[in-house]
Amino acid sequence: MEFWLHGFPNVGATKEWAARAEREGFTGVLLADSETLVADPYVELTLAATATKRVQLGVAVTNPVTRHPAVTAAAIATVHAESGARAVLGFARGDSALRQLSLKPASVRVFEQAVIDLRRYLGDPMSSIGEVTSTAAPLSWLSHTVSRVPVDVAATGPEVIAVGAVFGDRLTFNLGADVERLRWAIAHARRARSAAGLDPDTISLGAYVDVACAPPGEAVGMVRGSASIFAQFLAEGLRSGVPVSDQDKPVLEAVAAAYSEAQHGQSTAPQAELLPDDFLQRFALCGPADTLLPRVRQLRDLGLDRIVVVPASRDVDASAIDASISAFAQGVIPSL
Repeated sequence: MEFWLHGFPNVGATKEWAARAEREGFTGVLLADSETLVADPYVELTLAATATKRVQLGVAVTNPVTRHPAVTAAAIATVHAESGARAVLGFARGDSALRQLSLKPASVRVFEQAVIDLRRYLGDPMSSIGEVTSTAAPLSWLSHTVSRVPVDVAATGPEVIAVGAVFGDRLTFNLGADVERLRWAIAHARRARSAAGLDPDTISLGAYVDVACAPPGEAVGMVRGSASIFAQFLAEGLRSGVPVSDQDKPVLEAVAAAYSEAQHGQSTAPQAELLPDDFLQRFALCGPADTLLPRVRQLRDLGLDRIVVVPASRDVDASAIDASISAFAQGVIPSL
């Protein structure tokens, strides 16, 4: 199983952060794209490439609204070429990068077309999948000696899951660590591929999961703000058919109603304070390594190829986050 580390493109810090992730045994690192909150991920990924040799480098996630797909393709292809073919492009409808600018996420249809166009800009004709239409053409400067950048669709609701399953190279779920919900998502993705005439077992699957490898009381507090972001995604998915228990429905509805974009990802945000501890313990991976390991094995046994570790909220002390990442890397990754 692969383990990827999610983080933020912070000026002056990304190179060492990526190098440390490589030393800790992570497969790849992913940087958020949210222009008013953090620095530019493509610049920072290129710098990270100079400080690493093995670890893969990705954006998690960009969107088709703030960046045209052709611009995105050129940026990630440049990272790919400069890093020795280590880049991955995380792509979704858009969250804080748009909401911070009072913009709305792309519609599912616009998003689907953007995924198709992206793959064409990156050199894939997409001719093997149904009635695919696009005016996009491969970037003229792309070298055919370098492998194509894989497009990894981040998805919560059934429609976007289907888009990722059919048109993405990879599909990574925004559904938390709940086994039954992820089992539903995997089955839905495989059905979508089968309906499109594709092998249901050939899509690479992953999940974004909030992780705090620390004593239980401390761990729950570390993920509260970060988990509120994914809880909002789940609240939106609830309206489109994502299965949610009767216990969790009122929690998610309250999070959506109270969401303050100005405090996005912070532990003290109103939406974060609404999350009960028992919800966080089920939704995230919280606790010492010996309690996390069996839960991660459950996720692996569902058929997930990777977990993207989202290590705590934006306002948690950096030393606590570092300790949690190291504890997870030492206590969980070697066993899997």
